[in-house]
Amino acid sequence: MTHPIYAIGDIHGQRGMLEDALALIEQDGGSDAPVVFLGDYVDRGPDSRGVLDLLAQGVAEGRNWTCLKGNHDRLMEWYLSTPPVHDPYLLVGFDWMHERIGGRDTAASYGVTQITGRRMFDLADELRAAVPDTHLRFLSDLALTHRVGDLFFVHAGIRPGVPLDAQDETDLLWIRGEFHDDSRDHGALIVHGHTPLKAPQHYGNRVNLDSGAGYGRPITAAVFEGGQAWRLTDHGRVLLG
Repeated sequence: MTHPIYAIGDIHGQRGMLEDALALIEQDGGSDAPVVFLGDYVDRGPDSRGVLDLLAQGVAEGRNWTCLKGNHDRLMEWYLSTPPVHDPYLLVGFDWMHERIGGRDTAASYGVTQITGRRMFDLADELRAAVPDTHLRFLSDLALTHRVGDLFFVHAGIRPGVPLDAQDETDLLWIRGEFHDDSRDHGALIVHGHTPLKAPQHYGNRVNLDSGAGYGRPITAAVFEGGQAWRLTDHGRVLLG
């Protein structure tokens, strides 16, 4: 692969940071640069609605964007289905509206702020009525993976030892330890997010671009070209190592 391709890590409701990351990409690669978004567009940050507005509009306009699904995006999608669906991967006692997950912040961005003491189906009905159809379609249309040459983009990671085209959706959205601890060649460089770091990191067989936007740290924009990976900054490219 010789042409550059760009990627943006977890966003978590940080529209302002997303706009900054997109500006860095345009500065480096132009307005039609191919960008892969690694998921987790909603929850924890202040403007999940604004993030989905920006991304859904860009996709509708035909921007050269590939938007992948994150576990938080699936949590929102399932909660707003009819009837609402609880993700069984969550710990017992947790759901999308648990204060540690972030659904309350997303709901607030749509003007739904009364959460405590309500039944799930009633809250889901109110929130569903507040979420534009364009956002619901955007969530349902998100891809799970994207491969370009020797790069494999995914939200959380892959199950080691399983062919890349035979991965389980829950692993692609949730996996951590088994993937992080495996140093073997996976048949492609895995570019992922999901597990927040203080800064993006290249591990040889994978690159983690989740730099903790869900906790207020800047979103990472990166570029991959000619077998190398760089983080984009106001001062240009910085090699990832």
